[in-house]
Amino acid sequence: MRAFARWIVSFTFTLALLFAGLAGSARAADPARVDDFLEVTGFDIALESIRLSADSAPQMLGIDAEDFGSEWSRLVREVFDTDLMLAMGSEILSNTLSDEALEHAAGFYAGDLGKRLVVAENASHMKEDDDAKSEAGKAIIEGLNRIGSPRVALLARLNAASDVEDSSIRAIQEVQIRFLMAAANAGVIKLQMEEPDLREMLRVGEDEMREAIKANALASSAYTYQAFSDAEIESYAEALEHPTMQEVYALMNAVQFEIMANRYEAVAQRLAGMQPSQDL
Repeated sequence: MRAFARWIVSFTFTLALLFAGLAGSARAADPARVDDFLEVTGFDIALESIRLSADSAPQMLGIDAEDFGSEWSRLVREVFDTDLMLAMGSEILSNTLSDEALEHAAGFYAGDLGKRLVVAENASHMKEDDDAKSEAGKAIIEGLNRIGSPRVALLARLNAASDVEDSSIRAIQEVQIRFLMAAANAGVIKLQMEEPDLREMLRVGEDEMREAIKANALASSAYTYQAFSDAEIESYAEALEHPTMQEVYALMNAVQFEIMANRYEAVAQRLAGMQPSQDL
């Protein structure tokens, strides 16, 4: 399952429209086959990486996670339980992912290249030192640029197939807004602005954010796929560019985003009993 940072989760369409459209396009996939597919593609590992992102949650509220001590670790374990998140994803996908789309994607990941890609992506997802990974990826990109390697363009093509920049920005903004609104409703913080104003505030600096996401995504891909040949990266890009694979990834990424936003909302509700109200 492709992802480029713990906060970078693709969200391609409005969830309600996407789910409704895909659900009506073909017969939903068998739940057991969906579960097998999620395991094969490393979706469970991608969800586990959401749990690792939870340390950034208090920062958005102006709170230090260390103030909670062991209570914060317990909260994260319970709210971001991987089995719970996987069950949520499986239920949604079983009702929206068609047998045809599932078969197409499963066929790619059943091959040697697909299996090796998942191993590399899983390892990248679970590397806890994001700064070290980012620095290593940037060093790889710098080296490739110095020798004029075509690999940089191939990595950019791979990222473009996943709609990294625009979808990532929308995902970041939506998760933040839903989390802040849930925290305000739970009395954890007091928002001094309405939701439209909050959205406008988050849109400030969007161009700068887009460039940062693009650079970080390129570095992350360089790090993750460093053991693969140019030909293999090109084959992966071609596979992701296929319309059916685009449909599968749009749905899987949207589901991953929804789970992330849902769990952050749950954190906000639980924080109400752990942290005094404060102004934001």
